[in-house]
Formats: sequence, C-alpha cells, structure tokens
Amino acid sequence: MVGPFTRTGGYYAQSWRDYLGSEPHDLPIARPTVALALHALRDEIVLLGLRARRPVSDERAFDRINREVVAALDFYGRRGWLDNAEGFFARPPALTDVTVAQVKSRRHPHSRIAFESGYAPHPGEPGAQRWSGYTANTREYALMLRHSVPRPWLVCIHGAEMGRAALDLALFRAWHLHENLGLNVVLPVLPMHGPRARGLPKGTVFLGEDVMDNVHATAQAVWDVRRLIGWIRSQEPESSIGLNSISLGGYIASLVASLEDGLTCAILGVPVVDLIELLGRHAGLGLDDPRRHTVALAEPIGRMISPLSLTPRVPIAGRFIYAGVADRLVHPREQVLRLWDHWGRPEIVWYRGGHTGFFQSRPVQRFVDDALVQSGLVGGAPTLRETDRPA
Repeated sequence: MVGPFTRTGGYYAQSWRDYLGSEPHDLPIARPTVALALHALRDEIVLLGLRARRPVSDERAFDRINREVVAALDFYGRRGWLDNAEGFFARPPALTDVTVAQVKSRRHPHSRIAFESGYAPHPGEPGAQRWSGYTANTREYALMLRHSVPRPWLVCIHGAEMGRAALDLALFRAWHLHENLGLNVVLPVLPMHGPRARGLPKGTVFLGEDVMDNVHATAQAVWDVRRLIGWIRSQEPESSIGLNSISLGGYIASLVASLEDGLTCAILGVPVVDLIELLGRHAGLGLDDPRRHTVALAEPIGRMISPLSLTPRVPIAGRFIYAGVADRLVHPREQVLRLWDHWGRPEIVWYRGGHTGFFQSRPVQRFVDDALVQSGLVGGAPTLRETDRPA
C-alpha cells in the first residue's frame, strides 16, 4: 500500500522539475498542485487494484506465454502481417440475426441487443484453442438508445473493467447524448467483459499478461464493432455513424477507424495505443527478470495490432482526442502523443487530471459535445420534437 504514495511523490517532484525547467513541448506542462497530485494518487490506487486482479504469473506459467509468442512471430511473419497489419484483421460478414429486447423504464426506455459474434482465430494461430474455450465470448451484447425516426448513430466503446450497463451509461453520459443531442447511442460489450466474462479462469482478463489472449481479444473486439456498424447501416443506410471511446475502448475505436470506411468521427478518450508497451510498463518486472525477455520479444506483435501500423480512414476533421496530463495508467507521452502525431495532430484537449478524472472534467464534456457538432454528426444541439421521443 506504500507504493502508490511513493510513486505519487515521485511524480509530484518530477512535475515540479519539468514545470520549472520546461522547454516548449507537445505535452503541456501543468503547474503542479496538491489537487493534481491527488489525481495521480487515485490512478496509482486504481493501478494497484488492477495489478491485484492481474497478477504476473510465475516463470513456469510464463514459459507457455513465451512459447506462444515465438510461434506467433513465425505464424504472422510467414503471412506478412507483421509488416502489413491490415491483413491480420479479417472483414466480418454481414450481420442478419440480431435479437432486440425492450427494457421497460418509465423514464428511460431502451433496448438490449445480442447477436452471435461469429469470430474465430485464424486456423493454426497460436492460442486459438484456448480462446475458443472462452465460450461466453461467442455472443455479443449491447445497449441501444434509439429514436423512433432516423437519427445519426454513436457507437460508444468502453474501457477495461467496464461493460456493465449502469457504469457505461453514466461514464458516456449516454442519456445526454441520446436525449439532448438527438443521437442513437449503442454501447457494445468488449470480449472478456460484463456478461462475456462468465466462466473465465481466474486472472484471465483483457487486457492482461497473456499476449495471445490480448491479440485474440483485440481482433474479436474490432470484428464485433465492425459487424455492429454493418447492422446499423442495414437499419438506416442514410444515417451517419461515429465512434466515442474511453481508454481500452479508445484503442479499439482507433483500430476500427483505421479499417472501416465511411465513419463521420472518432473521439478517443485517454486512448491506449500499444498493449505490449503498456504491459511492460505496469508488469513491475525487474531488469534481470527473464519475463522481460518475453515482453520485449512480443513487441512486433504489439506493433501489428496497434493503430500506429494503420492509416486512419476517418476524415481529419472528424478525429478528436482527449487525455489527462497526470495520467498514470496510459502514459501521455508514450501512448497518447504517439497516436496524436500518427493521426495527423487532430484537435486534442488536455485536462488537469489523471486517467480516471475525465468523467469529472467539464472541459472534456464540452469537448465531446463540440466534437460531435464540429464533425457534423450532430447539427447543433437539437430540441427533440414530441414525435422524436425514444422508441
């Protein structure tokens, strides 16, 4: 329990050094305050909890992860995907069989939708058999807030430890987006989250230490979101579609926005960009720990499934990023700035807070609303007519 306070103290001291001796840089240097240090401390406590839920395996168990990484490098290398990341992500077929169930609510009627994912790892891909055993992942779920007349759609992709209805609706301000901005809002559940985490072995999470589980989870998440987008287009072919995302969801959204044509906007909140770099940063492995070799060995795989290896297809005017200057989970320089630069330096806002501080940030809330208007997904802030009330 001492660790979070020690690391926060180190961050606070380094922040003063950066602030007093700073030179112009793309990453804003905020004046250190006690409030900013408390944001960093909250992140460190969250990180402590995540490490407890995602303990690093002993060296014997890590041997299996290492063997799969070696096999995967050969598998992907022979197919040319390490140098051509787009080839790794298969285009999913059209989605036709979707279950839509109405959720009765006097104040906020909405729907729950479900469909068979249909995703399967490539034949012979390392870790495929284990992944297929995670049977709860085979079905995708989502919440849907839909108007009775055609409206633009916003797909909101959640972060790690989310995928729960009440939490997702609150952190995305879904009812505001739906009722005040007039959007149809869909909130899909990522693999290994929410109802899709049922029956998983203890410590099996996305994202976690298991490199190939992370790879399959990424591929399936992108597959599922693209199938959902295809279904939306079959429902309302003329309606615009945008992406909104948080943290791990920002990573998935940036991949989808680099593979799917015709999206109006992509809003990336505190986005992850490189899973392997993130694993290496937070695993807590010593310099002489042999498990560090596995992490280093997996770096080409991390690059293959990173948006940095793909070209964004969303117009530059529809790209938006927000991030916290005191983020201790997703490092601003190692993660966010790299994506911002790769995406052509689109509009970005830096809020004074840590990774978990976005939901309290008024500048972030205004930024998201303005981004939806600026991109053209929302034509101002409409007042819904009586005939437009939610279906």
